[in-house]
Amino acid sequence: MIPIQFTSSAGKRSRGFTLVELMVAVAIVGILSAVAYPAYTTYVLRANRASAKAILMESAQLMERFYTTNSFYTGAPLLSATVPKGASGSAIKYNISFSVVPGATAYTLQAVPNGGQTADTCGTLTLDNTGVQTPTTAGCW
Repeated sequence: MIPIQFTSSAGKRSRGFTLVELMVAVAIVGILSAVAYPAYTTYVLRANRASAKAILMESAQLMERFYTTNSFYTGAPLLSATVPKGASGSAIKYNISFSVVPGATAYTLQAVPNGGQTADTCGTLTLDNTGVQTPTTAGCW
């Protein structure tokens, strides 16, 4: 609690903040927060999307190694089912899965947004065995 100080009868002014000065400082902090918070949330969405893209690319490399060894994609494992790896509950930002069961010569991986990540405008990210990435919106990949 901020003590209220009064001027003495001799005309000396006591040290401290006036209510107006305090309100101006609170208003400045409020304006800065209103500008910074949306930028921060956009950054967090973009960072989580980058993690999902990295896991999709790693998973695609794992699929190709599996194909090199076995001459088919059927039965290949996923590198991780979540972003971040090993997350659970509300910490999951993306669910990684196959959009279709991998066949002998093709697969399609997908990263479906989860929780707060659903606010991301890019939505579901996919990557297939030919390297085609969706969505094709600028900035998503």
